[in-house]
Amino acid sequence: MSRENIVVVAVDGSEASKVAVRWAARTAMKRGIPLRLASSYAMPQFLYAEGMVPPQEIYDELQAETMEKIDEAREIAYAIAPDIKIGHTIAEGSPIDMLLEMSKTSTMIVMGSRGLGGLSGMVMGSVSAAVVSHAECPVVVVREDCNFEGVENGPVVVGVDGSSVSAKATEFAFDEAAARDVELHAVHTWMDMQVQASLAGLAAAQQQWQVVEEEQNALLSERLAGFQETHPDVVVKKIVTRDRPVRALVDASENAQLLVVGSHGRGGFKGMLLGSTSRALLQSAPCPMMVVRPTADND
Repeated sequence: MSRENIVVVAVDGSEASKVAVRWAARTAMKRGIPLRLASSYAMPQFLYAEGMVPPQEIYDELQAETMEKIDEAREIAYAIAPDIKIGHTIAEGSPIDMLLEMSKTSTMIVMGSRGLGGLSGMVMGSVSAAVVSHAECPVVVVREDCNFEGVENGPVVVGVDGSSVSAKATEFAFDEAAARDVELHAVHTWMDMQVQASLAGLAAAQQQWQVVEEEQNALLSERLAGFQETHPDVVVKKIVTRDRPVRALVDASENAQLLVVGSHGRGGFKGMLLGSTSRALLQSAPCPMMVVRPTADND
C-alpha cells in the first residue's frame, strides 16, 4: 500500500483537538503538504436493541454534527495556514479503527492527548494511547497545555539511544528540523551504564567519567553522521548527559517545538508497544511529542 505525503489530524471538537489542529496546520504548511481532518461518529448503543436498524434520520443527524466539527477545524487550520490544501474524512465507528487505518498511508497522525469525555486530569486518553501504541506511521500527541505558539524558532529535539527504532526517530527528526529550518538537538544519556566511581578515589573516578563521556560523544557523532550527510543544512547540537532519559529530554524540550522519540528503545522487550521512557514523556513533555514505532523491517 503506497504512502501519501499528508498530515492527518484527529478532530472531535474538544479543546485538545483544536490545539492539535493548529499544530498540524503549521506542520503541513512547513512541509508543503496537504492536511486531512479526520473525524468519526458512532450510533449510541443504548438507543436500539441488537438487530434493530436505526432510522436514516439518526445517521444524517450524526453526520451533520460531525461535519460541523470538521468545518470548525477547517477554519482554525486556515487561520494558521491560509494556503494549504485541506481535505477531510468522516467515518462511522471507532476513531481508533479509523486512525489506525489512515496510519497505513499517511506521513503522520496528529491528535490531542485526550478528547471529549476524557476524565479531568487524565493526560492520555484511551484513543490517543491506542493510536500511539499501534499506528503504522509516526504519531504526534499535542497536549492541551502545550505551548508552541511562541517557539516557532525553537529546535526539534530527538532522543538517541542506538536502537533501530531510535534511528528511525532520528531520521524523522532531521526531516522535521529541515522542514522548519531550525536546529536539531540530539540528546543521549548514559547514566544507566553504571560506571563505578569508588575504585581509586575521586580523581580516578573523575577521570573514568571523562573517558566514558568522550566515548559517548564519539558514539553519538557516529549515530548522527549518516543523517547529517543527507541533511547538510540542519544545524545539530549534541547533548550528552549523565542523567535519566526522561529528565534530560524534558529539560531539552523546554523551548522546543517538537520532541521525537522511538516507541521503545535500548533494552525494550520485543513486542512491547511503548517503553517506560516514551510513556513517561507523553505525560510530562512540555512540547508536542512524536512517537515513532518500528516498521516491519526494524521491529
